[in-house]
Amino acid sequence: MPRVRRIRRARRALVVLLVVVVAVIGVLVVGRIVRRHPQVIGAPVTATGKQTISYGSSADQVYDVWPAVGGSGSAPLVMFVHGGGWTSGSKDSASSPYTSSYYPAEGYVYASINYRLVPSVTVEDEASDVAAALKSLLDHAAELGIDPGRVVIMGHSAGAHLVALVGTDETYLAGLGLSESSLRGVIAIDGAAYDVPTQVAAGGIMHDRYLEAFGSDPVRQAALSPTSHAAAPNAPAFLLPHVQRPDGIAQADELAAALRAAGTNAEEASFPGTGLEGHAEINRGLGDPTYAETPVVDAWLAKVFA
Repeated sequence: MPRVRRIRRARRALVVLLVVVVAVIGVLVVGRIVRRHPQVIGAPVTATGKQTISYGSSADQVYDVWPAVGGSGSAPLVMFVHGGGWTSGSKDSASSPYTSSYYPAEGYVYASINYRLVPSVTVEDEASDVAAALKSLLDHAAELGIDPGRVVIMGHSAGAHLVALVGTDETYLAGLGLSESSLRGVIAIDGAAYDVPTQVAAGGIMHDRYLEAFGSDPVRQAALSPTSHAAAPNAPAFLLPHVQRPDGIAQADELAAALRAAGTNAEEASFPGTGLEGHAEINRGLGDPTYAETPVVDAWLAKVFA
């Protein structure tokens, strides 16, 4: 009898162990699914806190979105597109540490997107991802508390190029049933690829990166240049903040002039800073109330959303 009892106790212990193992495996599997497909498992989309939502089949086609704080009814949307030379970066590594709390506190829904990167895809695909992320946000407007009639897209560096391209070449939005009138404006922060052929011809430290992203065909380079598409229709308003980089200033001047010639409102805003450090700081400081760019962007947003 003692031997039988020992066998029974061993069997019970084995059953308990198996239950624990199965439970642990289940938690790991579910966690992996949630990380890879953020919208597959979990509560419905609601504007109660930060959410991560997929807008395509790639793991890179995802965005974080934060609801506006306070107020009632729907709120304007500010959607941010990170930089990284079209080949790197993410919403987590190439965004300001302030914006995801600052803009919701200002009464805006704030979204920060990832997109597929060169060389796995083309720059044309990246611009299509920007449009697709916006379409997804507008599809969820009611659940996320977004006013679909008040939308601004904002980007830094390569992200500045992409939002400027989507804001001037309507084919990216039109393919999804949207148009430039779906936007109130575009904020392109310290970009330097609004006129790609000029940048490629100039050489410099980014020359090889430009060739990797845009290729050597001048026709394709022009097709991916926001300045080439600045004749109407465009997004109604542009803000082009930049630091004291000669190519960035020249490119912003050229784009602003082309937009104004087409009857589009275009403003530039110049800030201290030089080289790559200044280029990084104008992105990193956005949303910090003590940084000079923040109140300028605030005033512009208030104006275009009025």
